[in-house]
This record gives sequence, structure tokens and C-alpha cells, in this order.
Amino acid sequence: MIFTPLASRPHDHSHCVHNALSEADAICERAGLRLTALRRRVLELVWQSHKPLGAYDILGVLTEQDGRRAAPPTVYRALDFLLENGLVHRIASLNAFVGCNHPAHAHQGQFLICRNCNAAIELSNDSISQAIVAGAGDVGFTVESQTVEVVGVCSGCQKTP
Repeated sequence: MIFTPLASRPHDHSHCVHNALSEADAICERAGLRLTALRRRVLELVWQSHKPLGAYDILGVLTEQDGRRAAPPTVYRALDFLLENGLVHRIASLNAFVGCNHPAHAHQGQFLICRNCNAAIELSNDSISQAIVAGAGDVGFTVESQTVEVVGVCSGCQKTP
């Protein structure tokens, strides 16, 4: 099991962003994909925190902080590219996106989402994925993709009175 508890532990977050962008550059270069300036900036914004970020939040930052005249379809196309290439995950229940901690290898994500602070912690546990596929197979269902979202309270919020 791969467990990435970054959202709930102190760490150098700029290191997370730098690593994510470097890894995205390498993945795109190997695959012959274009990580345009806008796609790269959207990925950077998604990685700014471990909290899922919606497309309109991203659009707001691009407009207000970057002075870009980006339209919603432009942001959605950038997010689609990042999703298709495993660089981000979509948290359906929040209609938002988080950076993928392990984009170099294909995996099914499980997310622990704090209902207080909205932090999302990615797990990648093959046994959970295998159990879902096996259970689906038992009822004649073929799994094409899966994302498991578990809502609770992170350790940081549990400590807050």
C-alpha cells in the first residue's frame, strides 16, 4: 500500500509542487506530449495545497493573479489533459481536482477527504482495488475505472478543539 499523508503532516509544500511539475515534465517528454504553459500552470495551482480545487477556483486565480483571459472551456481542457495523462485525480463528490502523488504508474486512487478542512489524502492500495474488481466480477460487472472517496476527519482537525 502506498500512503501519502502529506496533507495532515508538516512538510515543505514547495517541494511537493516542484516535484509534481518536474515529474509532469518528464512524463510528457517521454510520451511526446505538450505540457503547455497553461497546462503546467493549472497543474501548479492544483498542487498549491492538498485541498481539492475546482475549475472555477483555478479560473479565478488565472484571471486575478495571473491576469490571463482564460475561459472556463480552456481550464476544463487543461484539466482533461492532466486527467487523461494521470497527473491529477478528480474528486467527484467535490467536483474538484487534486494532484496525483504517483503519476508515473497507473493506479486506482482512494481518497480520504476531511469534512472540516477539505484536505484530500491519496492512498493507493492495490488490495482495495482488487477487492472492488473481484466483488464487481462476482455480480457480472466489469470495472473500467474506480475512485474511492472516504469522508472523515483528518488528524490535524481532530487535534483542533
